[in-house]
Amino acid sequence: MIDTLHIVWSIFIDFIEFFLLLGFIGLIMLYVYDKHVQRRHALLINYPVIGRMRYFFEALREPLRQYFAEETFYDSKDKVDWVYTAAKDKPNYKSFSVNQPFSGSRFIIKHATNVLNDGEVSDDTSVTFGENREFPFVSHTPIIRSAMSDGALSPEAVRAFSIAGANSNLTINTGEGSLTSNHLFTHQPDVKNAKYLEVVKSTPKAELVFKIGEFFFNRSSALKWYRTALLNKKTQNTYIYAPNSHVLFRVNWKAPIEDFPKEVPNDIPNMIFQMSSGLYGVRDENGKFDDLRYQKVMKFCRMTEIKIAQGAKQTGGKLAAAKVTADVAYYRGVEEGKNIFSPNRFPFADTTKHLLDFVQRLQKLSGKPVGFKIVISDATAVDELAQEIAARKAQGKNIPDFISVDSGEGGSATAPLELMESVGLTTNNALYVLDTMLKKHNIRRDIKIIASGKILTPDDAIITLSMGADAIGIARGFMMSGGCIRAQMCSGFGSHVCPVGMATQDKKKRASYLVVKEGKEIGNYHTNLIKGMKVVCAVMGIEKMSNLQKSNLTFKNQNGEIYFDIDKYFHHKFHM
Repeated sequence: MIDTLHIVWSIFIDFIEFFLLLGFIGLIMLYVYDKHVQRRHALLINYPVIGRMRYFFEALREPLRQYFAEETFYDSKDKVDWVYTAAKDKPNYKSFSVNQPFSGSRFIIKHATNVLNDGEVSDDTSVTFGENREFPFVSHTPIIRSAMSDGALSPEAVRAFSIAGANSNLTINTGEGSLTSNHLFTHQPDVKNAKYLEVVKSTPKAELVFKIGEFFFNRSSALKWYRTALLNKKTQNTYIYAPNSHVLFRVNWKAPIEDFPKEVPNDIPNMIFQMSSGLYGVRDENGKFDDLRYQKVMKFCRMTEIKIAQGAKQTGGKLAAAKVTADVAYYRGVEEGKNIFSPNRFPFADTTKHLLDFVQRLQKLSGKPVGFKIVISDATAVDELAQEIAARKAQGKNIPDFISVDSGEGGSATAPLELMESVGLTTNNALYVLDTMLKKHNIRRDIKIIASGKILTPDDAIITLSMGADAIGIARGFMMSGGCIRAQMCSGFGSHVCPVGMATQDKKKRASYLVVKEGKEIGNYHTNLIKGMKVVCAVMGIEKMSNLQKSNLTFKNQNGEIYFDIDKYFHHKFHM
């Protein structure tokens, strides 16, 4: 290697005049092109060649911002670093002080005079949804990976999350892109008793191809060739490989419902099925809601979340044509290679009554918990919603089992800039309004609250639970734990794509995503998040996470005023 470098360097030195001349001619040609040929940039006409530095530095601004600038989106970069360290399962301690001190208004966790030892905090961190349903859902922890669709995420990323979900008891929200084969990545079906699956068995030719690929390259390449040898069609990646039986499979949605599992298979993660305004995964050929298809989907999912709104995206979901591959089109029942812009309004939510009737319809179809996801920007609207739910309860009708409330700062791969941070309250403000209004109408005990938005670390989670949430949705933290470097190239509408292959359908970028490794690290983040939350509970003297309440918090505003009573702070703030 060193000898080769010496030879190359010698050639360069011997012909340096030639290379300098070549570079000089190139600059002259670029000057002529910028000044007299191109007509896209006025800057380059006035400042040929040198004006290109502007575009070069602009291209570097976002990718390098997170490394050289202060963290402005979260409280500090220390929180971001905590996520990456937790994912690697390394000791997460700081020395001397934080790198970027917390400033401005913030919640302070009250510690106990007599703290607990770590072993005195209960290991039971479970949360039960839909106690009155035929099939209640018990989430092992209060942490839920927020909705992120297969399509917005790469198939490999969805598989990594499925591994993390199955191995660390992490509850996964499918996102509006529906339940896909990749969510069932850890499923090991009994092929002889799996009439609900389309099963493709191996052949001698495919077996040979697989062995050659695995011996000379790697298992990932071997499986790619194996699928092609057996299927050789555009949607071949919708089939999952089962190592125990050496077959490929995907769900046969045309099979009668009697053939589907009686219970959710125990080798897949606990999943929340998210239904959006596009009704993806539960729609018929005409795009209408299909009761039977929904019942089949719920054979694999624990509960349903209807997406009314999302923090940074109160419009319908948007998926760029570049991400609508043949596989994604198959899952969603849409046309390949065209933008998917979902309707702004959920089809059964033209009125609150209509929405609540549909919630009851889904509860009866599935026998499982059903709720919906909203963004809050007005206390009066929430008051009216709670009042209508309370009236239904009084009439003996079903009411939602949970409400997910997203922050106005909530993340999205693709959202209109004019709505980001302009619509909706932040997490704790929205959470306080919802919790207060549900209590006002005596339905708080009937409805669980899932809160999401800018939650990364154990203290973030503890504060949110103390504010009244029963469970917490996290998206960015799990993205980062799975390899995301926050390059902000998720949408698929620009010229660049996710550089780590996590939020793209680009085949070359996806091929570099290490599914098993990242699945393990996502699971590490979840495990260490719960571990850290128990440490905070011990300091607070709280024996069980479900015992957290507002009285465990103090609030300090940016003027230095201290509120030991959180309710007084919010009453003063909201004038409610």
